[in-house]
Amino acid sequence: MSPSAGGRDVLRLGVVGGADVAVRRVLPALSGVAGLELAAVASRSRAKAEKITARFGGRPVEGYDALLEMPEIDAVYIPLPSGLHAHWIGRALASGKHVLAEKPLTTEARDTERLHAAAFEAGLVLRENYMFPGHRLHARVAALLAEGLIGEIRSFDAVFAIPPRPAGDVRHRPELGGGALLDCGGYPLRAAVRFLGPDLDVLGAHLRIDPALGVDVAGAALLRAPGGASVHCEFGFDHYYASGYRFLGSAGRLAVEHVFTTPAEHEPVLRVERAGRRYEEAVAADDQFRNSLAAFAADVRAGRAGTSRATRAQARIVDRVRRIAGRTAPAA
Repeated sequence: MSPSAGGRDVLRLGVVGGADVAVRRVLPALSGVAGLELAAVASRSRAKAEKITARFGGRPVEGYDALLEMPEIDAVYIPLPSGLHAHWIGRALASGKHVLAEKPLTTEARDTERLHAAAFEAGLVLRENYMFPGHRLHARVAALLAEGLIGEIRSFDAVFAIPPRPAGDVRHRPELGGGALLDCGGYPLRAAVRFLGPDLDVLGAHLRIDPALGVDVAGAALLRAPGGASVHCEFGFDHYYASGYRFLGSAGRLAVEHVFTTPAEHEPVLRVERAGRRYEEAVAADDQFRNSLAAFAADVRAGRAGTSRATRAQARIVDRVRRIAGRTAPAA
């Protein structure tokens, strides 16, 4: 890391690609993260890189390899289509850069394991940018469950669905890792891993394929947690918008909406029913986008090499869902 003018270490970040999620969500949050500095943005088009850096700062770079060759870059953020992640993560790690990549980290569990091993051996941090777990909401939910608010967990239901995408959207392109399972399905699955642990068993799965597009546009998975709780995850991108989860326990139930792409100003509301009484608890607004970046920077400073157990477990779960549903991994 490079020393700042004030003598503190600053993590100099390069962005590989100018995807919408980077411009709308991640780069606006970056300026609020202490010790993290945008150093460069690379695009296949120099004009696009210049447009982004004119707004957010940093040096415009034409071509991803050119950015990876810059010795002053400590880490990279990769918001490319998921089908390109494995290649460019591998290139970044080989260049000695820590990596924060958009979700999913890769499209196949074997690639996730291979890149984890490469990062761990090189002493580099590799993180998958699911941002929602960093929102304070989920820590509050976990605390209430641990306190026994609803008794023993019997079932967990989660959904993330979004309206139809426009023609030509990257989510419709199988060669770039398109499909609802990889795009939307990871959110409810990651929530299940967050609350019920990584050792989930996939019992059944269904993917609805759009034959004109060649990708899955909707699906669902049934899983079982080690303690016996049932888990149902539903997802898709030709739906009415839905984003939430619900726990049913032996002594009550807890539910919350708008949990995955929560705006920084939104105050989530927990809805609880127990002992014949219903009540609500508001959770203070939080910036999960800023929190995700801050957590990545903290991991780099702490030397937490490789990727997380949750990321590797989820990659295996996604592979299993796809196999049970009778699908193969999207062609890279």
